Amino acid sequence: MITAYERMVARRYLMPGQGEGFIFLVAGISLVAVALGVAALIAVMSVMNGFRAELFDRILGLNGHAVVQGYGGRLENWPQVMADAKKLPGVTSALPLIEQPLMGSVGGRVEGVIVRGMRIEDIRANREIAGNVRGGTLSALAPGAGTVAIGARLAEQLGVRVGEQISLINPAGQSTPFGTVPRIVAYTVAAVFEVGVYDYDKAFVIMPLSDAQTLLRLDDAVGMIEVVTDNPDRAARILEPLRQKLAGEAVINDWQASNSALFSALVVEQTVMFWVLSIIIVVAVFNILSSLIMLVRAKTRDIAILRTMGASRTAIMRVFVTVGTLIGAAGVAAGLVLGFTLLTFRQGIVDGVSKLTGTDIWDPSVRYLTLLPAKTDPAEVLGIVVLAVLLSFLATLYPAWKAASTDPVTVLRYE
Repeated sequence: MITAYERMVARRYLMPGQGEGFIFLVAGISLVAVALGVAALIAVMSVMNGFRAELFDRILGLNGHAVVQGYGGRLENWPQVMADAKKLPGVTSALPLIEQPLMGSVGGRVEGVIVRGMRIEDIRANREIAGNVRGGTLSALAPGAGTVAIGARLAEQLGVRVGEQISLINPAGQSTPFGTVPRIVAYTVAAVFEVGVYDYDKAFVIMPLSDAQTLLRLDDAVGMIEVVTDNPDRAARILEPLRQKLAGEAVINDWQASNSALFSALVVEQTVMFWVLSIIIVVAVFNILSSLIMLVRAKTRDIAILRTMGASRTAIMRVFVTVGTLIGAAGVAAGLVLGFTLLTFRQGIVDGVSKLTGTDIWDPSVRYLTLLPAKTDPAEVLGIVVLAVLLSFLATLYPAWKAASTDPVTVLRYE
């Protein structure tokens, strides 16, 4: 433990003495560098965690943990399949879906869309859809009413508003002697939703299940069964008995297989970003090292006097270790404040930089999500703090050892 006089000496060495302004400047730069490194790590890792969590929640909120898809896009005995899925331990819900890529047209504008047919009660119970309605109301959706709900980005691209009509074009239309005539059906836009995932908001058209069956000529069949489990990471294992039972009739795809490339890329990017940004802290502790070396050289006479007064080598080491560690700890504290401030005002900062540069630095068509997310992991923050303080401590050992090795006889010989 550090003694009272050692704390007093360390406190005095933290303040610049006569002719030591440059040493104090280097120490200040070290503190700022540590703060910037810690802030950058906290902000970037929180954004990466938030990005993964938001993407995970929204994708699984719309697509479930797994889907049972019939061959040829048709699942005839879907009530029985749905009942079998619900009986499996770990399955919390199973619901029928129809999902088919078609074309949407409004006033001559044509865009690719994904038509999704769902039961009315399932649409209203889906938090990602029902909780993000930006215009109109889902209560207007009803079987046979000729109404649909569309994504906000799709509404912008087609220039359609609530109450106006959108035409859906199904290439698999009616056969005639002159070929197949596409089936074109007009629907009224009853609601506009924005789930926050660009690819969904620019393509999804939600309609009642029976209307989708009529549009796609599926009769009483559906395209798939969406399954939700109590543990997304065990979805494949939970559904394994159903997979064996439906062999040759349907295929089961879990979320990990469908989105493996995306989430694997996020993990790799997060790991690389952590180690790249950690270099900032490493550079900062080298500044602490250099400032302490200069401080030891400047305080050589003082160290020699302390030794002649009875200070031990260990006491001298503790003084300089304390000085360097306090600089690092102060930088960590400042970095924590700066990092959480950046996270609090992250969206405003992004919008401000975009306006200042005239460039959309958070383009949702590239970033998937509409807004910049963040999710702070306390364990990760603690790890960053421990890493920064530990590196600061290690940087003090060599200068402290050099200070403790000072020979008072040699230094004071001519004093």
